[in-house]
Amino acid sequence: MSASRVFVARLAGCTVFDPAGDRVGKVRDVLVVYRKSDPPRVVGLIVEIPGKRRVFLPIGRVTSIGSGQIITTGLINVRRFEQRGGEVRVIAEMLGRKVLFNDGSGDATVEDVAIEETDQGEWAISQLFVRRPKTSASPFAKGATVFTTWGEVREKSTVGEAQSAEQLIATYSDLKPADLANTLLDLPEERMYEVAGELSDDRLADVLEEMPETDQVGILATLGDARAADVLDHMQPDDAADLIAQLPEGRGEQLLDLMEPEEAEDVRFLLSYAPDTAGGLMTTEPIIVSADATVAEGLALIRRHDLAPALGAAICVTLPPYEAPTGRFLGMVHFQRMLRYPPHERLGTLLDSGLEPVTADTSAAEVSRILASYDLVSVPVVDDNHRLVGVVTIDDVLDYLLPDDWRSQDGNDDVRRRAAARTMLATGSIPLPGGQDAKGPVPGGRRSRRGTS
Repeated sequence: MSASRVFVARLAGCTVFDPAGDRVGKVRDVLVVYRKSDPPRVVGLIVEIPGKRRVFLPIGRVTSIGSGQIITTGLINVRRFEQRGGEVRVIAEMLGRKVLFNDGSGDATVEDVAIEETDQGEWAISQLFVRRPKTSASPFAKGATVFTTWGEVREKSTVGEAQSAEQLIATYSDLKPADLANTLLDLPEERMYEVAGELSDDRLADVLEEMPETDQVGILATLGDARAADVLDHMQPDDAADLIAQLPEGRGEQLLDLMEPEEAEDVRFLLSYAPDTAGGLMTTEPIIVSADATVAEGLALIRRHDLAPALGAAICVTLPPYEAPTGRFLGMVHFQRMLRYPPHERLGTLLDSGLEPVTADTSAAEVSRILASYDLVSVPVVDDNHRLVGVVTIDDVLDYLLPDDWRSQDGNDDVRRRAAARTMLATGSIPLPGGQDAKGPVPGGRRSRRGTS
């Protein structure tokens, strides 16, 4: 090994390479097992490989740890990691725990853990980096930090006391929402709820948008009504509508009443459409400008950091007002076309004359064919008066088409996907992934959230 002692928090996100120098994946956690008297023994690493799959890498197959990278023997079992009884994830489950000093000097919170090579290929926890409670009343004060060995402390167990998730959140602060969602889904249920509860409202909203429906509902159920409404305010209206439609009617109405009026209005608007139509899939927050807006103004709107990439691919041009439902829809201007014209060019002269909008009652299958046929990432949706009410983006369609458990599916699904595509094109309808059971269809996306109409 190139390093004899390593702090686990620094391993998170480190790249794993095979002997040839090819990238294998990234470290997401370290797995240990407790022993009766000795410090916990390291059994391996949890590594995220391409495809967002997390696999187990035995510590015996790690040949080098150092300089922000890990070298393996090249032998990795790509079966999805499943935690066994007695195994503990250091980052996910140990950081944030309370420990008591055996000398009676008080307690502390674990902020990092050092692992050390004790024998050839054998690793164990050697040190803990802990923080004592603060002694000052100042809100900016922090407790003193100290290094201690495993034998000098014991874990504190208090009934009803939640494990702090601050250190875990800090460790995963650089993860994208989809990756953080996968990380939370890998945690034990109770721990997942604890971590979710300590995320900021906007961060939790982004994470919920990437989770399966059952987990969204479970997390929302642990939040108070006021906090849940704040999180829903930060979600995209179509995602918030999907989530509220999964809740009991009384709970959904109560949260809608607590949301910001403008956000609640958008959500109620989306809930009024059938789930398998363009209106049921669309988002109501595209970029909308007047025909007199310039290329420079349009590009400035696209540069907003909070704008989803699919929404930034094109700008909608309408008559006033410029919030959905707008004035008469005039057309769309694609981002790439804007790049080919000077900054002062009016967007009204750059409209895509070949792109026809769809109506709110257009079927999801027809929207899918339009996106595929014309290589689009979004299509505008208008009402009977030709007013823009929203846009359907490619991610909306994918969320609808994919089965509910697509994040956790293993294996090759090419045959099923091709068969589903042939069925959709031949029949003009969206096939229901997973078939049907006694309770009716088992679909993906919003179909199972609002029933049929």
